[in-house]
Amino acid sequence: MSSNSEQEAIHKLGWHQKRDQPSLTEVYRSMPVPKKGNWLRKFMAFVGPGYLVAVGYMDPGNWATDLAGGSMFGYTLLSIVFISNIMAMVLQSLSGKLGIVTGRDLAQACRDHYSKPISYMLWILCELAIIACDLAELIGTAIALNLLFGIPLLYGVILTALDVLLILLLQNKGFRYIEAFVISLIALIGGCFLIELLLAQPSIYQIAQGFIPKKEIITNPTMLYIAIGILGATVMPHNLYLHSSIVQTRKYEQTEYGKRQAIRFATLDSTVALFFALFINAAILILAAATFHPMGKVVDDISQAYHLLAPLIGTSLASILFGLALLASGQNSTLTGTLAGQIVMEGFLNFRIAPWLRRLITRLLAITPAIIVTALYGAKGTMQLLVLSQVVLSFQLPFAVIPLVQFTSDRSKMGIFTNSNWLKWLSWFIALIIIVLNIILLIQTFHH
Repeated sequence: MSSNSEQEAIHKLGWHQKRDQPSLTEVYRSMPVPKKGNWLRKFMAFVGPGYLVAVGYMDPGNWATDLAGGSMFGYTLLSIVFISNIMAMVLQSLSGKLGIVTGRDLAQACRDHYSKPISYMLWILCELAIIACDLAELIGTAIALNLLFGIPLLYGVILTALDVLLILLLQNKGFRYIEAFVISLIALIGGCFLIELLLAQPSIYQIAQGFIPKKEIITNPTMLYIAIGILGATVMPHNLYLHSSIVQTRKYEQTEYGKRQAIRFATLDSTVALFFALFINAAILILAAATFHPMGKVVDDISQAYHLLAPLIGTSLASILFGLALLASGQNSTLTGTLAGQIVMEGFLNFRIAPWLRRLITRLLAITPAIIVTALYGAKGTMQLLVLSQVVLSFQLPFAVIPLVQFTSDRSKMGIFTNSNWLKWLSWFIALIIIVLNIILLIQTFHH
């Protein structure tokens, strides 16, 4: 028996049903991978999905936790930003691997493995996470429009509904255009913060110290609360579904060698992209630590940070760059959130609707609470809504992480590609840390 047919037999043992039609059928295996050429040329064919995934790790929800962490505790929580990014790298590599090896995304794998009621529950939880995330992006974009152009928050929220049209335009042109747009916006955000850091002149020694974990992070309840917030905002549940689907846009060979190569390149792509997310999250925290912390100003509001930056750094450019980066961040996360929504609905329900309709539904579900809260409570209400959206995301995390680790550690599903023992233990350890910290976060949130 050839290794290929043997592998197919193993796969048949591990799955209940035959593989469905792939999610995002319009772009499935639409990008060729060169068979000849050097290593770099092949790798470049895989560059893209990782950046779409990395976007969720630097959305406006992260900004609030990073600003609070830096302004309250200086550079101390940099170690948490670093650790949560390493966790994200491990989990995203598993997500890419699941998609490449099985030809199923995480949502399809869940539908095959679990009973109907459990699948529906997982789907509803994931939809809630996507709406919570979309809410954070909506508010972030509306705040940016308000700060940069003076557009009232309520109008800003309504205006953001239009960015759905931009996504549709890009997707009709091809998936590469979406990836190029996202990478350009990440570069813009990175550039803005690089200039911000040069203006703020933080202490290199203190930054280096911040990356070393301190005991007080655990012993100081307020510090622990913010640390868990950073963790919850960093590891995004729906991005695990997203990655397992979009790696399948590449037309790699369906052989053991082809899949091994695809796993290697997809992991490298997401790891490099997440280093950019690490830089941006660390930069927000460093900026807050260098400018607000010495003055004793506690900043947990994005608008407050914008208004304080110019007088503290001594140039209005600092505030403008901050607002511009926030606008780019909101746009970017919207794009990937709506893609994830399509994947989750198709995967869990095997229900397909036109992409524009799917995006419109997600956007309307998120825009309704945002409009109501903005109209009733203004900026203060939107900030509380932003924090709440991060708590909802934290609560949903275990429901995406546990199935992912379970499936990739299952030999009957993954065959020869199953997680090695050390990776299995590391993945379960990360899952456990996330679950414990999220339970603590939920308890603390309702006690605050």
